[in-house]
Amino acid sequence: MKKIGMILALLLTFVACSGKQDSTKQSSGEKKVYKIGTDVIFAPFEFEKDGKYVGIDIEILDAIAKVEGFEYTLHPMNFNGLIPAISSNQLDGAIAGMTITDERKEVLDFSEGYYESGISAVVSAKNDKIKSVEDFKGKTFAVKKGTTGSLYAEDHQKEFGSQIRYFDDSPSMFQEVANGNADITFEDYPVIAYKLSLEKEPTLKIVGDKLSTAHFGFAVKKGQNQELLQKFNSGLKKIKESGEYDKILNNYK
Repeated sequence: MKKIGMILALLLTFVACSGKQDSTKQSSGEKKVYKIGTDVIFAPFEFEKDGKYVGIDIEILDAIAKVEGFEYTLHPMNFNGLIPAISSNQLDGAIAGMTITDERKEVLDFSEGYYESGISAVVSAKNDKIKSVEDFKGKTFAVKKGTTGSLYAEDHQKEFGSQIRYFDDSPSMFQEVANGNADITFEDYPVIAYKLSLEKEPTLKIVGDKLSTAHFGFAVKKGQNQELLQKFNSGLKKIKESGEYDKILNNYK
């Protein structure tokens, strides 16, 4: 009886071990699906159309995923929530018209720049008094939280003696300026230029030259998801060489 019991025990152990090995093989064969964050409204880079998110960033991400052979789920959220979500591992990465800055590099690793941008000052179309940086003194700024536009306003607040009002999205800060409740907003040049190109009677206008020049980058948590970052850089190079990159940009001109 003892021998039979030992044999049964050995058989059960063998079956259990075989089951674990099969499970490991199955899980190791599964393709990882990356969780990628993006902004909610930041046309032409990301915006909702017919119940689906589209835009330059979305198309670039999709094209890179195809050539590099990875899958992802898109997670739209307010821009100021992206970095905390990456830092807390709720997201594997983000593509959201995010300017590469030294401050952000303290907590994020960035891809190579995939789009050249820069900050522009924007005022009401009816405003003829603000024409350059010299006219910013004593004015009220409307900015979107966590953006390079808000950083510009904060860095120059004492210099200009200005008040700052914060918003969660671009349309809200645009409306604040259009309604005359704020004097100036700061937005990435391609975003505001695209917005104005779609309007028959623009309520806003760009004043002066670009206040800065910078690049947008794909971001992951510092020291993590380096494989994803490498795939993005590799895919970006491939879609530029194939002409797909230029084709995407031309869709939004």
